[in-house]
Amino acid sequence: MSSEQTSKESLCPGCQAEEPLVLPCGHRLCQSCLQLCQRELGEDGAQPGCTVCYGRELLDSVLKGLLDSLFQGQPRRAGAGAEGGADGHGEGEEKADLCPEHAECLSLFCTEDEELICEECRRDIHLDHECCPTTEAAQDCRRELRSALRPLQQKLETLNSAKRACQETADHIRRQAQHSVRLIKEDFEKLHQFLRDEETAVLLALKEEEEQKSQKMKDKMERLVRDIASLQDIINTTEETMSSDDLMFLKNYKKTSESTECTVQDPKEVSESLIDVAKHVGCLKYRVWEKMQTVVQFSPVTFDPNTADVSLTVSDDLTSVRYTDEEQQIPDNPERFCYYDCVLGSEGFNSGQHDWEVEVGDSNDWALGVAKETVSRKEWFPPSPDRGMWTICLHGGEYRACTSTSSPLRLKKKPQRVRVQLDWDRGRLTFSDASDNTLLYKFKHKFTERMYPYFSSTCKRQPLQILPGKVSIYVE
Repeated sequence: MSSEQTSKESLCPGCQAEEPLVLPCGHRLCQSCLQLCQRELGEDGAQPGCTVCYGRELLDSVLKGLLDSLFQGQPRRAGAGAEGGADGHGEGEEKADLCPEHAECLSLFCTEDEELICEECRRDIHLDHECCPTTEAAQDCRRELRSALRPLQQKLETLNSAKRACQETADHIRRQAQHSVRLIKEDFEKLHQFLRDEETAVLLALKEEEEQKSQKMKDKMERLVRDIASLQDIINTTEETMSSDDLMFLKNYKKTSESTECTVQDPKEVSESLIDVAKHVGCLKYRVWEKMQTVVQFSPVTFDPNTADVSLTVSDDLTSVRYTDEEQQIPDNPERFCYYDCVLGSEGFNSGQHDWEVEVGDSNDWALGVAKETVSRKEWFPPSPDRGMWTICLHGGEYRACTSTSSPLRLKKKPQRVRVQLDWDRGRLTFSDASDNTLLYKFKHKFTERMYPYFSSTCKRQPLQILPGKVSIYVE
């Protein structure tokens, strides 16, 4: 260090007095300057003031005010101009709580403009605005946000529930597809096996006829070969005799003449000696299809499992439904009934005549009929034509027509099979005992909507079974 620099450091920067005191900040001041700083800066003596540090702080404050006014409203880079520790927090963060206009504490909140202000801002710009302390404003704002969040949280829960329902529906769709694939393959395998058996039987019958008629031809050919050989021997013997001398010829003439009298019968033409091709090939597909009816049944109505209540189980062939206490884990889709233990048919009718028979057997609680397509499926109501249901039922040991008056039915005997006949065009729905055609009840109504077969059961011991229909073929 040079002597000139050493001499400068030994002088007070204020009054240039020699032998200044070294302050904690590292700067040097003489005793008189130090006392002057304490009076001017308001120091209490616990921490000696420094004109150098004060000047720097004053300069920084002026520069900050100029920069804030110059760049007011402009975006700032995070941490720009901040001084502090290694974590980036310090004096700059504390100054962020000050009003950028007046460098005063932001102690108020303008509820009209929704912004933090200082006392000077309130007197200047927000004089006519409603303002409150920041603590009170924070509580009010938090309360408002909680109220605003409540419907959002409810909406979020609704969306999450819908998402879970969609996932459950997607899983059910996958299970439905897998189950349907298995059933389809089983049914086609039965059909394939039936066709293979029929093919084997038809080919076997053809082979048997071929062998039978081939054997007849073989036997006939063997007889012809024997007859040909016998005639050839006679001809050869006769020719030899004729070629001998006269004495020998005459000697053997009688015997030779007798042998020529042994005539062979002419071969007979055998009818139906060829294979009856028409018997085996003619209308083969039709004959197989006709025979297939003995193993394939036609159901005039099948159940729609997507409409069945969770307490009903539909059979794989969709023709039988059983009540159970255990609720199935299936989607609550719009088509499904919730408050009725019922299921609809898979096909609706909006014209024509239709009928189907249901075996109720010894069931002690059932209902049959039709329901309109728009019938309510998510609420309970007394079933009646006014609500879109035309049904009769057995409940509590009593047969009733489900009308507004719930008319009791006087039946002579308990029906085991009930026939339902819908004449949509004429507006008639008839119920009868399928065993003797005894009329049970008849509805009359002008139908205007598509009607679906309706089935309900709460009897665990006896399912409802749709009986197969008879197929008639008319040839034009």
